[in-house]
Amino acid sequence: MFNVGDTLLKLATESGFAGFFANGGWQNLVMIVIACVLLYLGIVKGFEPLLLVGIAFGCLLANVSYFPGLDAVNPELNATNAMYHPELWSAFLDSTSPYYHSYGHILSNAGLLDIFYIGVKAGLYPSLIFMGVGAMTDFGPLIADPKSLLLGAAAQLGVFVAFFGAICLGFTGPEAASIGIIGGADGPTAIFLTNKLAPHLLGAIAIAAYSYMALIPMIQPPIMKLMTSDADRKIKMVQARVVSKTEKILFPIIVTIFVILLLPSTAPLIGCLMLGNLFRECGCTDRLSDTVQNALMNIVTIFLSTSVGATMVASNFLKPETLKIIFLGLVAFGISTAGDRIIHPEQVRVARRMIRNYQGRGNSLRDTIIRAESVNAGEQKYIAPNKPNASVHIDSFHDYELCILAKYLRQIPQFASDLDDAFIEEHGLTVLMDVVRSLPPLDTPYVPRDSIVREFVGGSIFQY
Repeated sequence: MFNVGDTLLKLATESGFAGFFANGGWQNLVMIVIACVLLYLGIVKGFEPLLLVGIAFGCLLANVSYFPGLDAVNPELNATNAMYHPELWSAFLDSTSPYYHSYGHILSNAGLLDIFYIGVKAGLYPSLIFMGVGAMTDFGPLIADPKSLLLGAAAQLGVFVAFFGAICLGFTGPEAASIGIIGGADGPTAIFLTNKLAPHLLGAIAIAAYSYMALIPMIQPPIMKLMTSDADRKIKMVQARVVSKTEKILFPIIVTIFVILLLPSTAPLIGCLMLGNLFRECGCTDRLSDTVQNALMNIVTIFLSTSVGATMVASNFLKPETLKIIFLGLVAFGISTAGDRIIHPEQVRVARRMIRNYQGRGNSLRDTIIRAESVNAGEQKYIAPNKPNASVHIDSFHDYELCILAKYLRQIPQFASDLDDAFIEEHGLTVLMDVVRSLPPLDTPYVPRDSIVREFVGGSIFQY
């Protein structure tokens, strides 16, 4: 016989609402609030919605369906209703458990989000994401100017800072490396590396990496504005030369052969990245390129974002170890953003002219900087548009040149008084002056007398 009282009692003691009053239920409420805030940022503020909406909703689904405190009432509730089961993944990673690395056990007891998460644990999603990234990337500027590859090294500063910070906080070497890689601002790489080095931290690191990627519009702008001037942000980057179709086709093939032979463990990511790029460039697989760039990337993004969000269950997220990882990830991400500072060729030319005009023409440093703006505008208007049509491009910059220029600039008596911080920032030369003030000087006897550097510092065999 149907008993209304028993039904209401069961609803009161076993429903999700009852879970908020069970042991630790308040933590679920905190995570639901966090999920709603992330949804607001993604939908209303537009902060990387393709990632953040999925992460936030995965977090929401996990925390409204899994309440550890209800196990004391009925152990079957979470096993039956939860969409993500952290205890299954704990057993999966426990080498003493009979279910160690058993995907069969996961599938037998999984909720929907557990099934999605298998793609994260197996490293499937990162590889597919890299294939899509490869198909969307034009490596032409890198092929045209290979040394620009080295500029990315500055952006990895945060990786090393977070690595040593993690060591100081008691993490092991492999754990610290997995935390540090968050600073690379690359979620698939963070997942791939953590799966190899510290799989027990995968959930927390995936949360940190993808949450910070999704929050780039909120994290990076204030750091970038702090580290650059308005003039720096208006600089237009021009590709060094036109890259042929043959070069673009050969590039992914050569990179695949060389990098994977050098570092075999990178085969899944590098292989998929270069395969996607070959689809883009070869000219006979346009349908595959379009599928990888759009349909495949969208599908994988749905699975990846929701499964990463699902790991934000209260029992995993609200504990000191996870919060330390989140903090270190933010440090790594922020420092990597700040570390990626580039001295543009226009600034090097200004430094050259300051020395030449002061020594040979009697112009003050301020006059040269003010006039340089009209010179640069003329170059952008009359020279830059014609650069792609040039038969030959000559790079007149020398790696050691800034050490020479720094020495001569610092020797000018008015250097400190004329170039105050406000004037430098107004004209977009803050980065250049920071470098000039910090570089070790290099004596000119080491500079060949027929070098173009001599045109600006003196001592050339040529007459100007």
